[in-house]
Amino acid sequence: MRLVLNTEIPDDESLGRQWNELVRQMECPEIFYTYEWARAVSWAYRDSLTPLLFRAYEQESLVGIGALAIDKARRRTSFLAGATADYCDFVSHPNSREEFVNLVLAELRGLHTPMLVLANLPADSATPRALRLASGMNGCLIFSRPAYSCAQIVLGSSLERQRVKLSVSTRKTLRYCLKGLGKHGPVAADHLTSCDSIQTALPQFIQAHVARFGATGRTSNLVDPERQVFLAALAELLSGGGGTVLSCLRAGDRRVAWSYGFQFCGSWFYYQPTFDSALQQFSPGFCLLSKIVEAACDDPSIERVDLGLGAEAYKQRFATGIRHTLHVTVTTSTLRHLKESARYHAASAIKSSPRMENYVRRVLGRTPAGAHG
Repeated sequence: MRLVLNTEIPDDESLGRQWNELVRQMECPEIFYTYEWARAVSWAYRDSLTPLLFRAYEQESLVGIGALAIDKARRRTSFLAGATADYCDFVSHPNSREEFVNLVLAELRGLHTPMLVLANLPADSATPRALRLASGMNGCLIFSRPAYSCAQIVLGSSLERQRVKLSVSTRKTLRYCLKGLGKHGPVAADHLTSCDSIQTALPQFIQAHVARFGATGRTSNLVDPERQVFLAALAELLSGGGGTVLSCLRAGDRRVAWSYGFQFCGSWFYYQPTFDSALQQFSPGFCLLSKIVEAACDDPSIERVDLGLGAEAYKQRFATGIRHTLHVTVTTSTLRHLKESARYHAASAIKSSPRMENYVRRVLGRTPAGAHG
């Protein structure tokens, strides 16, 4: 296996085709692993990240892709898609993962790159085991901890799909909310897939997302121009072929909820939703998700609806399955390794004790002495 390193994501259609073919050989192919996703990240975040693209070849055949990046402060090496993707991984056939990951880790050590921090790595991937073996072979220390639990709605046979659809469509809460929204006009869901239609609807989606977060005293990540460029780039690179799907719920002529998502290799991914806060009492976001699930049940090509990162209660009401992710750090520094481990175990101990967690929150919320002086 021969390794090639680039510090950019080349604009190369041939590479893109080979890259995405490898993605389809993964244990669980995800749109986050694709060439187009890497291109969108490298374009939108070019001022804050330096890509490290590792390509592995056997003779002339592409057999591995490691899309990593170093932040401008050179504090860490991470997955290129780490801040944008719900799942991140090294791309190869599972049988090639150990050899490929070992080569990448050896190259990173030779380059004296910062600590490797891998977020959102699927626990069911072949990569965690490959990283453990490669770390030992390259004199590195590895620390892995649980990260997120991602709720999923797993669709099976025609009968099972009908059961899921019926359980969603007959809920009293849904009927009540649709009736309330119906006072503004007939309620319907549109699933936009063309680049033009998504780009036209994107500004309204962004405005609604920012307003929704502002109404709850938080700041939307869509106030960041880089994030806006990123979503626009995804729409351009992935739309049309069943990639990007911007779902919108209408009440009459008024759009009241949105979900920026994706369809890829049997998965309908519920990536970034929002809704019109003025109609919060009728839960338009819940209504839109219900419509997405119903549409997925009617589409034989969709095997699951993935609700992504976050443990919101409404996701648990829909979920029939779950997928776990890991947060992994790899370093040659014993001190850094011990700090990562100690930080995690201390946080776990605090969370296990409600009294201790409340005490820490109170302490952190106090104004330090002399702060006004």
